[in-house]
Amino acid sequence: MSTVVGIDLGTSTTEAAVIRDGRPVMIVNMENEVITPSAIGIDANGNWVIGEKARAQYLLSPQNTAIEVKRKIGTDEKIALGRQTYTSVELSAKLLEYVKIYASEYLEEEITRAVISVPAYFDEIQRQATVRAGMEAGLQVERILNEPTAAALSYGLEHMEEESHILVYDLGGGTFDVTLLEMFDGVLEVKASNGDNQLGGKDFDEKLMEWLNGQFLKKHGVDLRTNTYAAVKLKEEAERCKKVLSTEASCHVLVPMIMEKAGEPLALDEVVTAEQFEEMTKELMARTHHPIDVVLADSGVLPKDIDRVILVGGSTRMPIVAKDIEQYLGIVPSRAVNPDYAVAEGAAIQAGIIQGTIRQEDSIMMTDVNPYTLGIRVMDGMTDDRMSVIIPRNVTIPTTRNQIYYTSWDYQTEAHIVIYQGESAIASSNHFLGDFVVQNIPAKIAGKEKLGVEFSYNMNGMLDVKATILSTGADASIKINMLENSEAEEQIDVSKWKEAPGAKQFRTIIRRVEKALKNSEIQYEPFLEEELEENLYELKKALIAENLEAAKEAEEELLDLLEELE
Repeated sequence: MSTVVGIDLGTSTTEAAVIRDGRPVMIVNMENEVITPSAIGIDANGNWVIGEKARAQYLLSPQNTAIEVKRKIGTDEKIALGRQTYTSVELSAKLLEYVKIYASEYLEEEITRAVISVPAYFDEIQRQATVRAGMEAGLQVERILNEPTAAALSYGLEHMEEESHILVYDLGGGTFDVTLLEMFDGVLEVKASNGDNQLGGKDFDEKLMEWLNGQFLKKHGVDLRTNTYAAVKLKEEAERCKKVLSTEASCHVLVPMIMEKAGEPLALDEVVTAEQFEEMTKELMARTHHPIDVVLADSGVLPKDIDRVILVGGSTRMPIVAKDIEQYLGIVPSRAVNPDYAVAEGAAIQAGIIQGTIRQEDSIMMTDVNPYTLGIRVMDGMTDDRMSVIIPRNVTIPTTRNQIYYTSWDYQTEAHIVIYQGESAIASSNHFLGDFVVQNIPAKIAGKEKLGVEFSYNMNGMLDVKATILSTGADASIKINMLENSEAEEQIDVSKWKEAPGAKQFRTIIRRVEKALKNSEIQYEPFLEEELEENLYELKKALIAENLEAAKEAEEELLDLLEELE
């Protein structure tokens, strides 16, 4: 059986680990380093650069380099690298492909299977995007594992006999998670998770950047952010300053010639104290309190019942983190795991359990929870947009839950089941996950026919939904499961597009795209090739459906893609 590796795909850095002799071992990259910066770029020759080389390139060529891509995962936002744009999935896939290559070289075998960690507070859309990135990198994603749970696995493997409540506090480069777990008799049971996907070390850097830029603006009347080089240098110095302030009482920031004014060079020259840094970031620290409160409330555990707070994520090295936790919870946090390695090690432990390289008697039994409420849209007499909860947040998974619903109007013969994830009472304010229609409901007056809706949620955070007409047994269902890619749209035959009424209007663009796809140079642009093929299919499908508006939208997208190719 091929080796399964564990990967911590982080906002700032990425790490990988594997089980050797029953214990996790970190895998070194091409530069013989364990930690790989999560930076992706394209160099002057059009070649991809990943990791440390890309991070170094960012200082000189930020327009051709992407950092902190994880913040955009699960969104439609495009990321520009030079003249081309990419999705967060495409760039994450490039980073994972690099991990696949160096892991294969290190282990001297082709690596094709992985467990990938994600923030516990990632929603279904972000998890799907992460798995797609793994698939595009040539990896079979065996499991999506919550980062705090992974860190707890890393801790638990060495503390199998411990009985305790553990709060994992995970502040990474771009996300914040807090998870409450209970350990007993080799079982690791997740009680509750919560977090903030827009809070991390990046935000602390930006507070320093704002302060330094404000001081520079006062002295020189010039905004550093208006100059690309100066803005990048400002970011680099803010990151360095934050790290210095983790061990020193003050940091001297000095960049002799960061900008010019009227032909004269200007220097950035400031001293930042730890006290100043604490003051400028206190609102960020305050944002960590709400997720902690939610986790404690959902789990029913009081602060006095917590035996250990484990710090995970590089940003927890900031002294203000431990200080804030001690003040808020009355507990001195523990550094029982390596904050940079623990998540990758935990992912490797899960990989080892899947692969069988960790013996059953040495492994930890683990349960997890769904971080978000799951439900469907219903009518309640006042609105047709109410969220009806089927699986509340922080329920132990895997789980199956059922609810009974009634027809809403006389002689209703079908029901539209629309599935959402989120905490709002208004269904459409939550994340739409999928929908399907139940047909052939016996035509009776409102409320006389019943439908049973069943949600089955598995350990990967994937969801199966089934609705059954209780009087007939007829049912319909949907699988929201990206590991099997079961939500992929069924492709239709578009070969007869030329016979469509509006075909003549779009014949030229279709020929141009088909010619471009036959060009041998397109093989060097796999993502562009994929987008051309997808949009060409959408155009032909729109013509067959006689949907000229959709056809025109596809044509505009194709013209933009052809321009990028040229």
